[in-house]
Amino acid sequence: MLGVTDLPTYLVGLVLIILLPGPNSLYVLSVAARRGIRTGYTAAAGVWCGDAVLMVLSAAGVASLLQGNALLFGIVKYAGAGYLTYLAIGMMRAAWSMWRSRNERTDAGTADAEAAPAAERPYRRALMISLLNPKAILFFISFFVQFVDPAYAHPALSFVLLGTLAQIASVLYLSALIFGGTHLAATFRRRKRLSAGATSAAGALFLGFAAKLSFSSV
Repeated sequence: MLGVTDLPTYLVGLVLIILLPGPNSLYVLSVAARRGIRTGYTAAAGVWCGDAVLMVLSAAGVASLLQGNALLFGIVKYAGAGYLTYLAIGMMRAAWSMWRSRNERTDAGTADAEAAPAAERPYRRALMISLLNPKAILFFISFFVQFVDPAYAHPALSFVLLGTLAQIASVLYLSALIFGGTHLAATFRRRKRLSAGATSAAGALFLGFAAKLSFSSV
């Protein structure tokens, strides 16, 4: 269909890949837990737009450029790692603030939680997390190409179909995270120690993502 081969295998692999935790999904879950469904979808929109851009770049051959230019790959790689580190530090600082205010009234903590994220700009952050990931570009091209019939006259249509299916899977998965995150929000607001611990864990994971990206190779 449209030059796509072995579609069932692609769908199985896609589901497994989508379910693997990464900085994008973790950030969307964090935003939804702190700020609710609407803002969670704002962050998710940044992920979907970023992924769409990466898919287009992959289909256009940017992945081959990154593979063939170690300097360019290194620049993008360390920029992405630096940005993930910046986000991790912000989460750690937020967790420390929650811990220090753990004995204050819940109402005050809720007001702070609503006022502080105003400058966070979830869409922009999620978009940057997606775009500053050269490994994602390489992944899309290496994964997609396995299911494109080289004899098909219009391979762009094959990439469009594969990308559309990937986005549908991402929408379903992130929606589940968003609605699950809002259920966690009430608990986090009542129990600041739990909230601080969860935010610290998220920050540590982001540091792990940054380190993994820093030491990765083409």
